[in-house]
Amino acid sequence: MRILLPTGTATEDLVKSAAAAIDAEVVVTGKIASFLTPGTLQGLIKKGTYEMVIVPGMCTASFEQVEHDTGVPVYRGPRHAADLAIFLPLLGTMTLSRTIPADDFLAANKACDARKLLDEREKSAESDFIARGTKIGGTSRMKVLAEVMDAHLRENIRDVVERYFAAGADIVDLGFGFDAVPSDVIRVFSQLDGIDRILAVDSQEPDLIRAALSRADIILSLQEQNIPEVGKEIAKAGAAAVVVPGECSLKKNIVLAKKTGIACIIADPLLQPIGSGLVASLKNFKKSPYPLFFGAGNVTELIDADSVGVNAVLAGMAMEVGAAVIFTSEHSDKTTGSIREMRRATEMMALAVDRPYPKDLGIDLLVLKEKRRRREPPLEYETAIPAIAMPDSVDYDPKGNFRIGIEGDQIVAQIHNRAIRGKRWQDVLYTILSRNEVSLLEHAGYLGRELYKAELAIRYGRSFEQDGEF
Repeated sequence: MRILLPTGTATEDLVKSAAAAIDAEVVVTGKIASFLTPGTLQGLIKKGTYEMVIVPGMCTASFEQVEHDTGVPVYRGPRHAADLAIFLPLLGTMTLSRTIPADDFLAANKACDARKLLDEREKSAESDFIARGTKIGGTSRMKVLAEVMDAHLRENIRDVVERYFAAGADIVDLGFGFDAVPSDVIRVFSQLDGIDRILAVDSQEPDLIRAALSRADIILSLQEQNIPEVGKEIAKAGAAAVVVPGECSLKKNIVLAKKTGIACIIADPLLQPIGSGLVASLKNFKKSPYPLFFGAGNVTELIDADSVGVNAVLAGMAMEVGAAVIFTSEHSDKTTGSIREMRRATEMMALAVDRPYPKDLGIDLLVLKEKRRRREPPLEYETAIPAIAMPDSVDYDPKGNFRIGIEGDQIVAQIHNRAIRGKRWQDVLYTILSRNEVSLLEHAGYLGRELYKAELAIRYGRSFEQDGEF
């Protein structure tokens, strides 16, 4: 199969090296490969006989008309010429896109395949029990339980619960502190009426547990002090229960809970935070006839490290000990996003069951770092001009100045009592420029910088301060 590979002078050697083992012709079309035009490509195709053209993934032009006129399919290669050596050997086993760069297209396909595999495995998985159509334990995926602390003090409790489920929680646990009373529990659950997902109640107070039994699917946490008082009522309600050790061992408390008639039991050996016995507590997570509860949230909350990596490692530990439910929380700003992270981590572990390592799965938790650095050709120039320090004082734009902020997942640029909103910094900037809201070039450059900072703040869950360092 004869392939045409247009490229630029800067990447010629990379492309020729990648194409050395296949029937391909590498043609230099200019200095920069991505500047290839439809007219130039059509002229190249007419000079030879080709069955396929692979243009650089960074090309922005449309080659639909070229393909129509010549009958030769034109596909997008990877964004970076350095990646071409990965894709060319796979041409007979994959399909490329005419509009999406190969690396993006194949990554999306691999992610889609991973999702399908997860769904198939979950459908065929065995379970210890099922709550509201969700499998718990057995060979099913580890389920994410997200806690809402002091649920009775949250004015927007329904919004919080729906947001937690949307972020990937399988179970939302409603915590009630010692200042709560039964009427608080009843009120909170009534505000969640119509949400047909697994809800849990977290309290050791018998009166608060009783108040939740008309709706709660899982009770956290039972031990020797409250089992005699509410065990039979929990069994009668058909709720599952998380049993923990207290003054008595976990094993004894499970026996006690079973005697009251509770059929669905989840065993929580209690995971300790780092520095307080994390490694030692892992020895208590032994093979059990009951689904295991893994309290990862307590570890993530009590370490000043980014939650993404911590949650990934904890999910891996939970997978190795056979946990069925993993606990996470977003009690502090530093753990915001932990639910989504933990859900992704549990999916990675589910995909890794037949692999030696949880890598190259189609989905990942790489947020700030990239899997491999791009080795692009060096920049070429004859002279270099040192950058001049930008003055502290700048000229104000006669048309006015924008105040930049973020609202949820939206970037907001406000001026003269009106605002432009969007999810992408370039869309907001383009709208500002197209409305002729800027008259100074330095103001346009400034806006581009601040709008991009705002998008990064949203993407990484950070605060945004206009004119401040990111």
